[in-house]
Amino acid sequence: DPELIYLTDGASKGVMQMLNAIIRNERDGILVPVPQYPLYSAAISLFGGSLVPYYLEEEANWGLDLVSTRQSVAEARSKGITVRAMVIINPGNPTGQCLSEANIRELLNFCYQENLVLLADEVYQQNVYQDERPFISARKVMFDMGPPVSREVQLISFHTVSKGYWGECGQRGGYFEMTNIPPKTVDEIYKVASIALSPNVPGQIFMGLMVNPPKPGDISYLKYSAESKSILESLRRRAQIMTDGFNSCRNVVCNFTEGAMYSFPQIRLPQRAMDVAKSAGKAPDVYYCLKLLEATGISTVPGSGFGQKEGVFHLRTTILPAEEDMPAIMSSFKKFNDSFMEQYQDHSRL
Repeated sequence: DPELIYLTDGASKGVMQMLNAIIRNERDGILVPVPQYPLYSAAISLFGGSLVPYYLEEEANWGLDLVSTRQSVAEARSKGITVRAMVIINPGNPTGQCLSEANIRELLNFCYQENLVLLADEVYQQNVYQDERPFISARKVMFDMGPPVSREVQLISFHTVSKGYWGECGQRGGYFEMTNIPPKTVDEIYKVASIALSPNVPGQIFMGLMVNPPKPGDISYLKYSAESKSILESLRRRAQIMTDGFNSCRNVVCNFTEGAMYSFPQIRLPQRAMDVAKSAGKAPDVYYCLKLLEATGISTVPGSGFGQKEGVFHLRTTILPAEEDMPAIMSSFKKFNDSFMEQYQDHSRL
C-alpha cells in the first residue's frame, strides 16, 4: 500500500521518526543489538527512552541468542521498563552478519510473544558476500509465516540509497514501510511527517532509480548490470582480503564479513597496553586506534563506540578502499599491530 510507504531524507530520518513515535518517557525501552550502530543509542537518548541491550554472540559469528535476549527483556521489566520495540540490523552494522530465514522466524515469533514492534533496518540488503544466507526481508518471512504473526506483529522496514552498489550517502534518499500499524497511529505519524513538508527532491529521484533499475532491453541495462555486478564481486573479494589480513595478525581475531560494508575484528590487548591507556585517560581500544592512526594514517572506529562486552575490545573499519590498495593497507596494519603487541607484551609471563 503506497499510503504506508514514507519517503525520508535517508533511512536515519525514518528511524528517528519511528523511535520518536514509540518512546513516551524514560520507562519505555527499545531492544537494540550490541554491538550497535550508534544512531539507535543516540536517538533513544535524545527522545528520552531507555536502551535495552541484547548481546550478539561473537563466537557464533555474531549470531542471536534469544535466551539471553529474553533475559534482557525480563531484567528491564524488573526495573519498571516497558519494552516496546526491537531493532534488528540485517545485514549487521558493525558486525557484518546475515540473518537466516530461520533466525528471522524466531525473531518474529519472539516479537509476537512479547508484543514488540519490530524495527527492521535492512539498508545493507544488496551487500551480501556469501551464498549460504542470501538477504530475505523480515516482511516476506512474516507473510510466509501466516496468521497470527502475519496479521499481528507490527513491523517497520527501512531502506536507503546510501548503501548497496549505489553508495549515494550524500543524496539522503530513503523510505520506511509500515505493516500492521493501526490506522489511527498511521494518521499521527503522517501528521508528524507533514511538519517537514517533504523529503528532498534529489533523494526521491535516486530512490526512484533504485526501486526501478534498468530492465533487460533498456538502452543502459547491459552497462548497469555489468557495473553493479563488478562492484559487488569486488566487495566480496575485499571482504575476504580484509578478514584474512586481520586473522594473520598477532592477537587479532575476525569473523568473515558476510554482508554490509564493515570488518569488526577483536583486538586482544595486553594488560600493559590497557594500563598505559588508562593512565592517558583513554579507553584501551581508543588508545589503540589513535596509535594506529598516528603510525599508518589508517582511520578506524573503536569498538567502544558501538558497545561491546566488558573487557573485550574491537575496532570497525570499512571494506571500501580500492581493491588494488587493500594488500598494502593490510600489510601496513599488520606491521603496526605486531609491533604494538611486541611493545606492550608482558615478557615476564612468557
